[in-house]
Amino acid sequence: MDAAIQQKIDQWLNGNYEQSVKDEIKKLQTENPDELADAFYKNLEFGTGGLRGIMGIGTNRMNKYTIGMATQGYANYLKQCFGEAKVAIAHDSRNNSRFFAETTANVFAANGIKVYLFEELRPTPELSFVIRYLGCQGGVVCTASHNPKEYNGYKAYWNDGSQLVPPHDKNVISEVEKIASVDDVKWSGGESNITLIGKDIDEAYMEMVKGLSVYPDVCAAQSDLKIVYTPIHGSGITLVPEVLKRFGFNSVHIVEEQAVPDGNFPTVVYPNPEERDAMNMGLAKAKAIDADILMGTDPDADRVAIGVKNDKGEWVLLNGNQTAMIAFNYMIEARKAKGIAQPNDMVIKTIVTTQMIDAIAKANNVACYSVLTGFKWIAEKIRELEGKENYIIGGEESFGLMIGDKIRDKDGVSAVALCCEMAAYEKSKGKSLYDKLIELYLQYGFYKEALVNVVKKGMNGAREIAEMMEGFRANPPKTIDGKPVQQLLDYELQTGKNLETGESWTIDLPKSNVLQFLLADGTSISARPSGTEPKIKFYFSVNTKLSGIDGFDAAEKELNDKIERIIEEMKLK
Repeated sequence: MDAAIQQKIDQWLNGNYEQSVKDEIKKLQTENPDELADAFYKNLEFGTGGLRGIMGIGTNRMNKYTIGMATQGYANYLKQCFGEAKVAIAHDSRNNSRFFAETTANVFAANGIKVYLFEELRPTPELSFVIRYLGCQGGVVCTASHNPKEYNGYKAYWNDGSQLVPPHDKNVISEVEKIASVDDVKWSGGESNITLIGKDIDEAYMEMVKGLSVYPDVCAAQSDLKIVYTPIHGSGITLVPEVLKRFGFNSVHIVEEQAVPDGNFPTVVYPNPEERDAMNMGLAKAKAIDADILMGTDPDADRVAIGVKNDKGEWVLLNGNQTAMIAFNYMIEARKAKGIAQPNDMVIKTIVTTQMIDAIAKANNVACYSVLTGFKWIAEKIRELEGKENYIIGGEESFGLMIGDKIRDKDGVSAVALCCEMAAYEKSKGKSLYDKLIELYLQYGFYKEALVNVVKKGMNGAREIAEMMEGFRANPPKTIDGKPVQQLLDYELQTGKNLETGESWTIDLPKSNVLQFLLADGTSISARPSGTEPKIKFYFSVNTKLSGIDGFDAAEKELNDKIERIIEEMKLK
């Protein structure tokens, strides 16, 4: 065993840790020393979004002690900034999420901080809402979003309801790193500072979501819209059915096998609505009852997936870019048609989200801003432009939408409601959401996106990912798929460069380890190491003109083939 790892293990064996923890360490020493080494070889990093990792004993795992130390550091920073502070805490359906939420609440409370703790599981977006609604200075939600069942996480929020951004993210990290031992943590003694919250906040949140509707009259007229919904064993079941009812929809069919919250996610491998396997039960039910639309949310109900029938009557799942593009277009078009559009309306997307949104916004004279990946950057742009421009919708390719400015994180609950309203609106005109998708492709061009994840696990994974990025940074390709690479955008160095002319410029966004290659034919390729998982993500966007619906299949094959050629050329498979 490495000496540094052994030292950490000895600290746990000799420190103020529960006997059951020490017994587990001793058992692993005998039965699985490699797993023990992985559990202690580093400290689970409190990153700019908080913590996320596999649950278990050790410094590199999600457990009572890593969460308690993180909370102590965050509590210290809140008190530095505000003196007296209030926080809200929520959790999803994952194993140990309630225990982690209660541990977090106890540490905050022991530090003299007023805590509003949800009485049971709730969607993450409601946590963002309640921070603003109750005037809290911060908040925490215990969730690992769509990760496998072995994972859990801890997302930290600031007083505007968004996740931490500079300078607070780095400052909190600094305070967390100062907590050298579990003995530095105030574990108990402030229980009177904890208040349980629930139904009253639900009511306020659902009324806010209902207020986002642009065409409540259309929803009422299409009240029999046949909706299938799956929460994939997560927290969406607590609010989504009731929100759909309040929108006027009375034909909502829940996927019963996935309706009960369960951190073991027994019907899926990954509880991620981006994965077709997670939506298969929903697809089967939608087909069986001939539904109009299928909706799914992830365990903490901040991501949303849509299933619709195509022109051949086959059920297909829209990707995150298609969902975002249709939603952005709806909010822009519907507000115009309803006469509520403002001349200073604006929308926000991320740099790896389809550029088709830029084209739609430009055609409608609506400002469109591109920010770094993550809804905290969308929230920061709203803050920056508050009082000057009117935010209506934001989103990113990873199945996230944020409608209206009453919350500052992605919201699968309001996204389900909006998507069903969009389907009702199209049905009122004798069309489907798929028909609308093709209509937009004909109008703005056929944009096709794809994502490839290159996974690098274990102690060597981070080094291998860093080497891949440095290789692309130091030796960018001159051509890809036979087309010249015109621009290299390096968000870590905050510079853009025209590789043909040598011209360079400054990128006015915070530093982020992202590289983008822009080709002469409008293709873009982005490389971004994940901030929460041991992988590097490659985003591909290609486009072509679509002259008619008859040419859709051929155009799609052409674009898919192009993406496959690029993936092969870049040796990503």
